[in-house]
Amino acid sequence: MASSICVSSKTPIPNSSSSLSFTSQLIKSPISNPTLPNKNPTFQSFSIHSGIRELRERIESIKNTQKLTEAMKLVAAAKIRKAQESVISGRPFAETLVDMLYNINQQLQLEDIEIPLTQIRPVKKVALVVITGERGLCGGFNNGIIKKAETRIAELMNLGIDYTLISVGKKGNAYFRRRKEGENVDRFIEGESCPTVKEAQVIADDVFSLFVSEEVDKVELLYTKFVSLIKSDPVIHTLLPLGSVFDVNGKRVDVDEDEFFKLTTKGGKLVVERDHLRVKKGSFLQNLEFEQDPAQILDALMPLYLNSQILRALQESFASELAARMNAMSSATDNAVELKRNLSVAYNRERQAKITGEILEIVAGSDALT
Repeated sequence: MASSICVSSKTPIPNSSSSLSFTSQLIKSPISNPTLPNKNPTFQSFSIHSGIRELRERIESIKNTQKLTEAMKLVAAAKIRKAQESVISGRPFAETLVDMLYNINQQLQLEDIEIPLTQIRPVKKVALVVITGERGLCGGFNNGIIKKAETRIAELMNLGIDYTLISVGKKGNAYFRRRKEGENVDRFIEGESCPTVKEAQVIADDVFSLFVSEEVDKVELLYTKFVSLIKSDPVIHTLLPLGSVFDVNGKRVDVDEDEFFKLTTKGGKLVVERDHLRVKKGSFLQNLEFEQDPAQILDALMPLYLNSQILRALQESFASELAARMNAMSSATDNAVELKRNLSVAYNRERQAKITGEILEIVAGSDALT
């Protein structure tokens, strides 16, 4: 429905020649559409009770805010290209490594070889690695992943499974410190301006110690998956162990939305496809032979697996944060332009009304003298 904005000014009779006050009323009047069932549209109006000086100050303030939001939008747009390239270039390696580990682990189960990081045991406690942003002003980015974490915590508590949190990011740290269940947080980690291998190694070492010492029986990554510049989805990814896990009662505790994304081409364009299956069974030969000890191969690959998966999650989350900030600042800039336009109309009306009032006073004074 199209709408038009008309501004009317009311000039009250002044109590004295030195005291004048004006009220500008902005009325949004939608144009009725004969094809719509509602032939009598409602009018939304709001009043700006400010003088000329106040309106001028508000316009200047909004101009400064607009410059700030536009600058933040440009900064996020400049950073997101590099972040997007890191995400896309890192996916093939991470996915291939996961496929290889799953097939090797499948083969080792036939040979009855136990590896600490691949050992599947009844789940009594789960470690949740929650990755949030370092800053705000990015729309609902941080709220989305925190809400995902709260939902997963409620699911685990309903199953009677304990949990511990590893919070990554200042926004998540501030939130989980305020919760009553703050004692369930194992560690708070503040990220860097850009995800690095060093940051991923810190998280991987903590996850490794928790799982090997059997303090937790499962590790899950909660982060925001980067899909496109206008879309990102909070997801849960099982990090350890490799394979489906169950609780002490035999109930499966894996999440239904464990997702993996593949970069493919359709019609000459790059697209991202979702895949809920990590590896296709039977892709490796059953008579696969190892030149080295399989246990040594997995011991060498598992640290690389942890680092690559955590680094990938950090990169996905960082790219999603930049995209959310760019969109939020774009909307804020558009709103500032609209508000500045409305205030400018009100300011011009106020100034016109004041000039008209002064002219009327001069005319009235001249008539009184004559």
